[in-house]
Amino acid sequence: MASSMDFLKACENRRTIYQITNKIPISDARVEEIARHNVLHVPSSFNSQSTRIVVLLNDEHKQFWEFVKEVLKPQVPEEQFPQTEKKLDGFKAGHGTILFLNDPNPVKKLQSQFALYAQHFPGWATQSNAMAQYHLWTALEAEGCACNLQHYNPIIDQKAKGHWNIPQEWELQAQLVFGGYAEGAREAVDKGGKQQQPIEERLFIHGAKN
Repeated sequence: MASSMDFLKACENRRTIYQITNKIPISDARVEEIARHNVLHVPSSFNSQSTRIVVLLNDEHKQFWEFVKEVLKPQVPEEQFPQTEKKLDGFKAGHGTILFLNDPNPVKKLQSQFALYAQHFPGWATQSNAMAQYHLWTALEAEGCACNLQHYNPIIDQKAKGHWNIPQEWELQAQLVFGGYAEGAREAVDKGGKQQQPIEERLFIHGAKN
Protein backbone atom coordinates (compact mmCIF):
# COMPACT_ATOMS: atom_id res chain seq x y z
CA MET A 1 0.00 0.00 0.00
CA ALA A 2 1.30 3.46 -0.89
CA SER A 3 2.20 5.73 2.01
CA SER A 4 0.81 9.20 2.65
CA MET A 5 4.27 10.47 1.75
CA ASP A 6 3.86 9.00 -1.75
CA PHE A 7 0.65 10.99 -2.13
CA LEU A 8 2.22 14.21 -0.87
CA LYS A 9 5.19 13.75 -3.17
CA ALA A 10 2.88 13.24 -6.13
CA CYS A 11 1.12 16.50 -5.26
CA GLU A 12 4.47 18.27 -5.01
CA ASN A 13 5.63 16.90 -8.36
CA ARG A 14 2.51 18.03 -10.19
CA ARG A 15 3.64 20.97 -12.29
CA THR A 16 2.59 22.76 -15.46
CA ILE A 17 4.62 21.43 -18.39
CA TYR A 18 4.18 22.98 -21.84
CA GLN A 19 6.97 21.17 -23.70
CA ILE A 20 5.33 17.82 -24.39
CA THR A 21 5.46 15.00 -26.94
CA ASN A 22 2.96 12.43 -28.16
CA LYS A 23 4.84 9.51 -26.58
CA ILE A 24 3.68 8.65 -23.07
CA PRO A 25 5.10 5.98 -20.73
CA ILE A 26 1.71 4.31 -20.18
CA SER A 27 -0.88 2.68 -22.43
CA ASP A 28 -4.17 4.22 -23.50
CA ALA A 29 -5.82 1.46 -21.47
CA ARG A 30 -4.05 2.76 -18.37
CA VAL A 31 -5.24 6.29 -19.12
CA GLU A 32 -8.79 4.95 -19.31
CA GLU A 33 -8.30 3.08 -16.02
CA ILE A 34 -7.17 6.28 -14.29
CA ALA A 35 -10.11 8.21 -15.75
CA ARG A 36 -12.55 5.55 -14.51
CA HIS A 37 -11.01 5.74 -11.03
CA ASN A 38 -11.47 9.50 -11.16
CA VAL A 39 -15.15 9.29 -12.07
CA LEU A 40 -15.84 6.72 -9.34
CA HIS A 41 -13.86 8.17 -6.46
CA VAL A 42 -13.61 11.97 -6.68
CA PRO A 43 -16.19 13.33 -4.19
CA SER A 44 -19.09 15.64 -4.97
CA SER A 45 -21.42 17.65 -2.75
CA PHE A 46 -24.55 15.67 -1.80
CA ASN A 47 -23.11 12.94 -4.04
CA SER A 48 -24.37 14.92 -7.05
CA GLN A 49 -21.90 13.19 -9.41
CA SER A 50 -22.31 16.11 -11.83
CA THR A 51 -18.81 16.04 -13.35
CA ARG A 52 -18.53 14.62 -16.87
CA ILE A 53 -15.23 13.63 -18.48
CA VAL A 54 -14.43 13.13 -22.17
CA VAL A 55 -11.01 11.63 -22.97
CA LEU A 56 -9.58 12.42 -26.42
CA LEU A 57 -6.55 10.41 -27.51
CA ASN A 58 -4.24 10.35 -30.53
CA ASP A 59 -6.04 11.65 -33.65
CA GLU A 60 -9.10 12.73 -31.65
CA HIS A 61 -6.83 14.84 -29.46
CA LYS A 62 -5.24 16.42 -32.53
CA GLN A 63 -8.66 17.14 -33.99
CA PHE A 64 -9.65 19.07 -30.88
CA TRP A 65 -6.74 21.46 -31.28
CA GLU A 66 -7.43 21.87 -34.99
CA PHE A 67 -10.94 22.93 -34.01
CA VAL A 68 -9.49 25.47 -31.56
CA LYS A 69 -7.38 26.89 -34.41
CA GLU A 70 -10.43 27.15 -36.66
CA VAL A 71 -12.42 28.99 -34.03
CA LEU A 72 -9.63 31.34 -32.99
CA LYS A 73 -8.36 32.33 -36.43
CA PRO A 74 -11.19 34.78 -37.23
CA GLN A 75 -10.92 36.28 -33.75
CA VAL A 76 -7.16 36.86 -33.58
CA PRO A 77 -5.48 39.70 -35.52
CA GLU A 78 -3.83 38.26 -38.63
CA GLU A 79 -0.34 39.38 -37.63
CA GLN A 80 -0.70 37.69 -34.23
CA PHE A 81 -2.12 34.38 -35.42
CA PRO A 82 1.23 32.68 -36.24
CA GLN A 83 2.21 33.03 -32.59
CA THR A 84 -1.20 31.74 -31.49
CA GLU A 85 -0.93 28.80 -33.89
CA LYS A 86 2.50 27.93 -32.55
CA LYS A 87 1.10 27.83 -29.02
CA LEU A 88 -1.80 25.60 -30.08
CA ASP A 89 0.55 23.30 -31.99
CA GLY A 90 2.42 22.85 -28.71
CA PHE A 91 -0.74 21.42 -27.16
CA LYS A 92 -1.47 19.37 -30.27
CA ALA A 93 2.00 17.81 -30.00
CA GLY A 94 0.82 15.92 -26.91
CA HIS A 95 -0.92 12.55 -26.68
CA GLY A 96 -4.31 13.43 -25.28
CA THR A 97 -6.75 16.04 -24.03
CA ILE A 98 -9.27 15.46 -21.26
CA LEU A 99 -12.40 17.61 -21.29
CA PHE A 100 -14.02 18.37 -17.94
CA LEU A 101 -17.69 19.31 -18.02
CA ASN A 102 -20.56 19.90 -15.59
CA ASP A 103 -23.97 18.35 -16.15
CA PRO A 104 -26.48 20.87 -14.74
CA ASN A 105 -29.30 18.33 -14.40
CA PRO A 106 -28.11 16.72 -11.12
CA VAL A 107 -27.55 20.23 -9.79
CA LYS A 108 -31.07 21.34 -10.69
CA LYS A 109 -32.51 18.23 -9.07
CA LEU A 110 -30.70 18.96 -5.81
CA GLN A 111 -31.77 22.60 -5.96
CA SER A 112 -35.40 21.51 -6.07
CA GLN A 113 -34.90 19.00 -3.25
CA PHE A 114 -32.93 21.29 -0.95
CA ALA A 115 -34.22 24.80 -1.61
CA LEU A 116 -32.36 26.23 1.38
CA TYR A 117 -29.04 25.52 -0.34
CA ALA A 118 -30.18 26.08 -3.93
CA GLN A 119 -27.87 29.01 -4.61
CA HIS A 120 -24.82 27.04 -3.49
CA PHE A 121 -25.13 23.90 -5.62
CA PRO A 122 -23.65 25.36 -8.84
CA GLY A 123 -20.57 26.49 -6.94
CA TRP A 124 -20.24 23.14 -5.20
CA ALA A 125 -20.45 21.38 -8.57
CA THR A 126 -17.61 23.56 -9.84
CA GLN A 127 -15.55 22.65 -6.78
CA SER A 128 -16.10 18.94 -7.46
CA ASN A 129 -15.08 19.45 -11.09
CA ALA A 130 -11.90 21.18 -9.95
CA MET A 131 -11.10 18.21 -7.70
CA ALA A 132 -11.50 15.92 -10.70
CA GLN A 133 -9.07 18.09 -12.66
CA TYR A 134 -6.52 18.00 -9.86
CA HIS A 135 -6.93 14.26 -9.34
CA LEU A 136 -6.33 13.39 -13.00
CA TRP A 137 -3.50 15.90 -13.37
CA THR A 138 -1.69 14.50 -10.33
CA ALA A 139 -2.40 10.86 -11.24
CA LEU A 140 -1.08 11.24 -14.78
CA GLU A 141 2.02 13.05 -13.54
CA ALA A 142 2.63 10.20 -11.09
CA GLU A 143 2.59 7.84 -14.10
CA GLY A 144 5.32 9.87 -15.80
CA CYS A 145 3.18 12.09 -18.03
CA ALA A 146 3.61 15.83 -18.53
CA CYS A 147 0.45 17.92 -18.26
CA ASN A 148 -0.94 21.43 -18.50
CA LEU A 149 -4.45 22.75 -17.89
CA GLN A 150 -6.16 24.96 -20.48
CA HIS A 151 -9.43 26.91 -20.69
CA TYR A 152 -10.54 27.38 -24.29
CA ASN A 153 -14.17 27.32 -23.23
CA PRO A 154 -16.59 28.70 -24.20
CA ILE A 155 -15.18 29.45 -27.66
CA ILE A 156 -14.64 25.77 -28.45
CA ASP A 157 -17.83 24.45 -26.85
CA GLN A 158 -20.05 24.16 -29.92
CA LYS A 159 -17.40 22.57 -32.13
CA ALA A 160 -16.51 20.01 -29.49
CA LYS A 161 -20.10 19.20 -28.56
CA GLY A 162 -21.13 18.73 -32.16
CA HIS A 163 -18.19 16.52 -33.12
CA TRP A 164 -18.13 14.27 -30.05
CA ASN A 165 -21.89 14.13 -29.42
CA ILE A 166 -21.68 15.93 -26.10
CA PRO A 167 -25.08 17.09 -24.75
CA GLN A 168 -25.59 20.80 -25.34
CA GLU A 169 -26.50 21.49 -21.72
CA TRP A 170 -23.19 20.18 -20.38
CA GLU A 171 -20.88 23.06 -19.46
CA LEU A 172 -17.22 22.78 -20.44
CA GLN A 173 -14.94 23.82 -17.58
CA ALA A 174 -11.36 22.99 -18.58
CA GLN A 175 -9.08 20.91 -20.78
CA LEU A 176 -6.17 18.87 -19.40
CA VAL A 177 -3.49 18.35 -22.05
CA PHE A 178 -1.00 15.55 -21.47
CA GLY A 179 1.88 13.85 -23.22
CA GLY A 180 5.45 12.79 -22.69
CA TYR A 181 8.16 15.10 -21.44
CA ALA A 182 10.09 16.86 -24.18
CA GLU A 183 13.85 16.76 -23.65
CA GLY A 184 14.83 18.98 -20.73
CA ALA A 185 11.25 20.04 -19.94
CA ARG A 186 11.11 18.64 -16.42
CA GLU A 187 14.61 19.79 -15.57
CA ALA A 188 13.78 23.32 -16.65
CA VAL A 189 10.72 23.45 -14.41
CA ASP A 190 12.57 21.99 -11.43
CA LYS A 191 15.48 24.37 -11.92
CA GLY A 192 13.20 27.38 -12.10
CA GLY A 193 11.41 26.44 -8.91
CA LYS A 194 7.97 27.72 -8.01
CA GLN A 195 7.47 31.19 -6.62
CA GLN A 196 5.61 31.01 -3.33
CA GLN A 197 3.98 33.71 -1.26
CA PRO A 198 4.89 33.57 2.47
CA ILE A 199 3.12 30.58 4.00
CA GLU A 200 2.48 32.64 7.15
CA GLU A 201 0.10 34.77 5.08
CA ARG A 202 -1.78 31.74 3.76
CA LEU A 203 -1.91 29.10 6.52
CA PHE A 204 -3.37 29.59 10.01
CA ILE A 205 -3.55 26.85 12.65
CA HIS A 206 -5.37 27.02 15.99
CA GLY A 207 -5.53 24.51 18.83
CA ALA A 208 -2.66 22.23 17.80
CA LYS A 209 -1.26 20.16 20.71
CA ASN A 210 1.54 18.08 19.16
